Amino acid sequence: MDKYPDQKRAVQFLYPPIEPFDQRMLDVGQGHRIYMEQCGNPDGVPVIVCHGGPGGGTSPAMRRYFDPKVYRIILFDQRGCGRSRPYASCEDNTTWHLVADMELIRELLEIDSWMLFGGSWGATLALIYAQTHPERTTQLILRGVFLMTEAELDWFYCGGAGKFWPETWAKFTDLVPKDERDDLIAAYHKRLFSGDRDEEIRFGRAWSAWENALASVYSNGLSGESPGDYARAFARLENHYFSNGGFLHMDGQILANMGRIAHIPGVIVQGRYDMICPPQAAYSIHQAWPNSDLIMVRNAGHALSEPGISAALVRCMDQLAEEMTQ
Repeated sequence: MDKYPDQKRAVQFLYPPIEPFDQRMLDVGQGHRIYMEQCGNPDGVPVIVCHGGPGGGTSPAMRRYFDPKVYRIILFDQRGCGRSRPYASCEDNTTWHLVADMELIRELLEIDSWMLFGGSWGATLALIYAQTHPERTTQLILRGVFLMTEAELDWFYCGGAGKFWPETWAKFTDLVPKDERDDLIAAYHKRLFSGDRDEEIRFGRAWSAWENALASVYSNGLSGESPGDYARAFARLENHYFSNGGFLHMDGQILANMGRIAHIPGVIVQGRYDMICPPQAAYSIHQAWPNSDLIMVRNAGHALSEPGISAALVRCMDQLAEEMTQ
């Protein structure tokens, strides 16, 4: 019996597991090699998946949100994470490098235009790519929207979310001396890039634990300890991007540039009780984007694996597939 009466495990909504028909390591320059794979129908509708983080990497489950008979599913690990190398590297690793990497993938695969599917930081990257290359974007499917604004970072790292989870917030802040707690991103940056691997892993695990603990609406505020190398890479990359404002030209850039993609259709799937990326961001871009639909999922938080989120995303992709094959 489900722990919650209306909750099914997210996997029940997904397509069966599939294996890639193409896997490669791509040399994208500046010493970086990124992992890329293709699944599903080689002649199908191309859709590229932008994973979260930054630094989260892809997983086999991400292949399963799409009908493999309809979609040509493209996954890639962004610079420095997953199977990409060098691992945990922040050198020559910016939003604009990632946008260029996506263009390299598109050109290499000889795709004229494609759908973008991304959640959290993946939604950020998808929006920035679309605003940079609107002529190459046919559709946006976004989840748990994050716009890389100072207000959003303040919410999560300056005590906003901590008001709901004071005991979990205390674990995150107590590692840092009191006189550094007014800027926790900077305080963690100092330690995540200290050159002391043990210290970097310790603070990487703390950084990751704070985020993981708040991902699900059913969270009890606890999270398992992440493997050291993964936690270090994830935390370093996230902190690197957040310390630099996502390498955007100005605060609020994505919302200000929504006019560039006003003609592109899109769907936004948002958990009503998302503690990491509150619904305000999703609502704001929906208001500025007349060609978008906003699906607010009740009893859902931030994670892709939330049952309501997974069900909504699969339903959305199936509806689009039906429209394209009629």
